[in-house]
Amino acid sequence: MIRDLKPYPAYKDSGVPWLGEVPEHWGVLRLRNVAEMRVSSVDKHTEDDEQPVRLCNYVDVYKNDRIRDRMTFMHATASVDEIERFRLQIGDVLITKDSEAWNDIGVPALVEESANDLVCGYHLALLRPFRDRLYGDYLLRALQSTAVSYQFHIEANGVTRYGLSHAAIKSIWLPLPSLPEQSTIVRFLDHIDRCIRRSIHAKQKLIKLLEEQKQAIIHQAVTRGLDPNVRLKPSGVEWLGEVPEHWEIVALRLRYNQCLGKMLDSKRIKGEHSVRYLRNQDVQWDWINTSDLPVMDIAPEEYERYTLKSGDLLVCEGGEVGRCAIWQGDSEVFGFQKALHRLRPHSMILDEPRFMYYLLIVASRSGAFADGHESTIAHLTGDKLRKHRFPFPPKFEQSAIVHFLDGIVATIDHATTATKREIYLLLEYRTRLIADIVTGKLDVRAAAACLPDEAEEPEPLDDADILTEGDEPTEGADLEAVAGKVEA
Repeated sequence: MIRDLKPYPAYKDSGVPWLGEVPEHWGVLRLRNVAEMRVSSVDKHTEDDEQPVRLCNYVDVYKNDRIRDRMTFMHATASVDEIERFRLQIGDVLITKDSEAWNDIGVPALVEESANDLVCGYHLALLRPFRDRLYGDYLLRALQSTAVSYQFHIEANGVTRYGLSHAAIKSIWLPLPSLPEQSTIVRFLDHIDRCIRRSIHAKQKLIKLLEEQKQAIIHQAVTRGLDPNVRLKPSGVEWLGEVPEHWEIVALRLRYNQCLGKMLDSKRIKGEHSVRYLRNQDVQWDWINTSDLPVMDIAPEEYERYTLKSGDLLVCEGGEVGRCAIWQGDSEVFGFQKALHRLRPHSMILDEPRFMYYLLIVASRSGAFADGHESTIAHLTGDKLRKHRFPFPPKFEQSAIVHFLDGIVATIDHATTATKREIYLLLEYRTRLIADIVTGKLDVRAAAACLPDEAEEPEPLDDADILTEGDEPTEGADLEAVAGKVEA
């Protein structure tokens, strides 16, 4: 269906460089000519002399392209005049008018359900289409198109935080077909959007299942070993359960040297012995950041205590307690801050640090380091960590388990990355298709007439939860192949 779409029969110059040519029978108008704009003054504060309201805020718009009454909103108060002016109506479009990034501004959401107490919050602009010229659901799609959103990007002003002026919002250009054709375009895009969302949700579920499978395999391997017929014994440790009876269960201090890093005192830094150092946030699961690190003074006589050697295991003392990674070594001297534990085996003949890494994954996710006080910030002190008891198989068995898990984890991670790339491609394809259709590069009138009736699916699509650093496909990714998958 998508591959059969053709251009319109005739085009004209839009007069707007980033729109290019548009279908000959379309108009091109500024937003001020087709919609009213209202910028909300209602904030999150509660006043005794005002009426209770539910506030549709920045995050509600940023994370959802449809606003519905059943969503969870912040409770606040507003004056009678504010409620009257900023109460949401079906067909309104809200956009974010402030952002920390110039190219992440003007994000739209369509109001599909309203209520008497549901009002537009601060940091948002409310756009109310003139119903004889513009439909709200078409305005949503137009604002999602790159040709229109680009106008917001170049109008954004600021240095560390960017904003759109009232004049900038009102002055953007919109490609404008007739009302019946707006409905046709929306019907087609909504159909394709549903297909893409279904595919993405299926892939998101697959990613979760892959992660669950990976954690289950790691847990089984480091608590039971690789022999399914091994005889077991009670470990005496709640999160461990039973372990092979030939494994030792001992306190960490008997097998590993534990050391917290150096406490940072910025006032005492003289630059005489500057060493780059790692912080808590630099240590993620199986990955250590070494870019843009701060420095502290660590004298040569302190190197043994406060610097790293290849094979050292770094464990987070706070935040996500127990998160860890192995230092792979570097010719440069690196230190570590007091928010990190350094674990170093007493004997490399007895212990394999990467086995300990996998053990800490299981311990952390089994709640072994939880202190039982959810209201306080969790910390894993050196004394607590040294006293924790862990299972230790013989070194040859530790190495066999590590070899097995490294292979399994690499395979699952590869499948997860590939699935995330597919999601990214679907989102890229969705963006490109919206742009091509809203700007009239493709004629969907005949295709939309053949579509079946479908009910909207309420499950939201949160792009922010889908992608992670490094998932983007390489240049020239095959979006045509994605089109085939969507139609299938």
